Amino acid sequence: MLQVRVGIIRGGPSSEYEVSLKTGGSVLEHLPAHYHKEDILITRDGVWHFQGEPISPYNLPNYIDVAFLCLHGEYGEDGQVQKILESIGLPYTGSGSLASALGMSKLHSKNYLLSHGVKMPKHVNVLAGDDILLRAREIFLKFAPPYIIKPNDRGSSVGLFLVKNVHDLSEAIKSCLKVSDSVLVEEFVRGKEATCGVVEKMRGQKIYPLMPVEIRPPKGKELFDYEAKYTGITEEICPGNFTDTEKEEIMRLTTLIHQHLDLRHYSRSDFIISPRGVYFLETNTLPGLTSESLLPKELKSAGIAYPDFLEHLINLALKKL
Repeated sequence: MLQVRVGIIRGGPSSEYEVSLKTGGSVLEHLPAHYHKEDILITRDGVWHFQGEPISPYNLPNYIDVAFLCLHGEYGEDGQVQKILESIGLPYTGSGSLASALGMSKLHSKNYLLSHGVKMPKHVNVLAGDDILLRAREIFLKFAPPYIIKPNDRGSSVGLFLVKNVHDLSEAIKSCLKVSDSVLVEEFVRGKEATCGVVEKMRGQKIYPLMPVEIRPPKGKELFDYEAKYTGITEEICPGNFTDTEKEEIMRLTTLIHQHLDLRHYSRSDFIISPRGVYFLETNTLPGLTSESLLPKELKSAGIAYPDFLEHLINLALKKL
């Protein structure tokens, strides 16, 4: 029987290039041996490489049967690569191009989910070209500090700021606009930070929620920023220390978000658990799969072997499930 040819696509012109390389390396290492695997690298300047040589992505169907997407951030997680693969009829893991674009935009996904009753922090969008001082005053009149400032279209907590007073707000917005042309300013909700993943068609469920993780940044850090996320200095407890009511609500919301954003195969959503309720922060359509990533910890807690999970995603992409 011919081996299924799996192309592990990683890298890309993204601020999360290094994380993508690690996710791809982890998938290459753990993909079951009965697959024929090919490492497909997209360089920082957007050139695709197959077996060390530049290649047009439109020629990939000659060499692989399915693409395993290990891309994060802009270009790889915002629907652009997905559009290319859809145009050539090549199956791939993860959400479709439109759902990926919606999920990548924190503003659009939040505004859409608000109409479905999802609780979330108050937020305002600021664009490059806006009068920053004027916008800072408007934000102050809408809700009080502290504020969270982050790019609208980046992941891995890239460009994340915590501002404790209105005087520093405009400078933080300007700094964030160096990362993205669209910035989200949110009210800072105090509480426990949680994340929760879902996997489709697992254990007899259409959408199977994993056990939520509790994220505890180290002393001196109030945010789960890029450093805290990938250096192993953050305490990540799975299953997290949540009440049964909190846990059920996190899992319910993660499932609902996956459904309403029309996501596919798997996703992971982030929350703050405060005395006022469970607040949605953002969703991840291609969660990290590195040794430091959260989803593999959830899989382990659920007794799901990592290679089995990878095979499950490939079968979903090939519509064998």
